[in-house]
Amino acid sequence: MIDRNLGDLLQTIEVVPPVRIAASANGSGIDIRDYVGDMKVILSSSAGGGTTPTLDVKLQDSADNSTFGDISGAAFTQVTDAADLTEAINIDADAVKRYVRVVETITGTSPTFDRAIVAVGVKKVR
Repeated sequence: MIDRNLGDLLQTIEVVPPVRIAASANGSGIDIRDYVGDMKVILSSSAGGGTTPTLDVKLQDSADNSTFGDISGAAFTQVTDAADLTEAINIDADAVKRYVRVVETITGTSPTFDRAIVAVGVKKVR
């Protein structure tokens, strides 16, 4: 019998680093083939400045890390200058394609946001 505990298998993945952003962008694909079951993706953000800034964040998947499409139900609540937001959504690592990325869309006049996105998932037992 292999001695394993959840601490050995539960992993945190930095999806996008904690930085101030000022423009819309697509993140890099993260390979999740070594994960199983539900993954929790956590967005922590706040408006840094600008006039009527908004930030929309969603997740997309891809089989080849080239052509991406939206994951159904994998969009966060819109971030505005009204309040900070910390929100978690779940994706099923067994149901989505091999690569997952973040798409961030910013609007407003000179908008900036401070944000970080991490995922927590369980590694497959080998």
